[in-house]
Amino acid sequence: MSKLLLVRHGDAELNSAERYWGSNDVRLSATGLRQAEKLRHCLATERIDAIYSSDLSRASVTAETIASGRQLEVVTCAELREINFGELEGLTFNEISQLYPEVTKLWLNWSLTLKFPGGESFNELNTRVSKFLGKLEKHALEETILIVAHSAPLRLLVCHLLGIELQHWRQFRLDLASLSILETYPQGAILSRLNDISHLA
Repeated sequence: MSKLLLVRHGDAELNSAERYWGSNDVRLSATGLRQAEKLRHCLATERIDAIYSSDLSRASVTAETIASGRQLEVVTCAELREINFGELEGLTFNEISQLYPEVTKLWLNWSLTLKFPGGESFNELNTRVSKFLGKLEKHALEETILIVAHSAPLRLLVCHLLGIELQHWRQFRLDLASLSILETYPQGAILSRLNDISHLA
């Protein structure tokens, strides 16, 4: 059995909880840094054999904080970046619904044909997340792997590993600084924890 520890990065600057920041490199806020420390304490007794992170700083700093005190390199991967929202970067949902009503309609219907103007399509996001899965196949069965990334790529990883059809990818809630755990076997994966934020209390 391999164990995958899936962590969403902590809170970021520029009102990230209200605005859609995808490929823009928005830094962790002071709250986000505290959340990363709480994740480090939460995982202190967990054996971790490898750490992968999105190369955007809000994820990589979360990963480096968790890795503090361990003799482990954080391997950054562009494949784990959040989806590129293109012209929608930095906007609130209300702003997007007013400026891009057709995009909003596809978004609300969870359409797999969605492509953000000037940004990525769902298929492009899925292609690079699928590419990252190849890295996991190189690890031994008994290893524990920490993956620190963003909401969309993490939800797609869960779908792929559990064999869930991709149209359900937005039906998983992953809060900031949350921890989810998957146990993987040759026959498939088991979700043993989802969106745990009890360490933030």
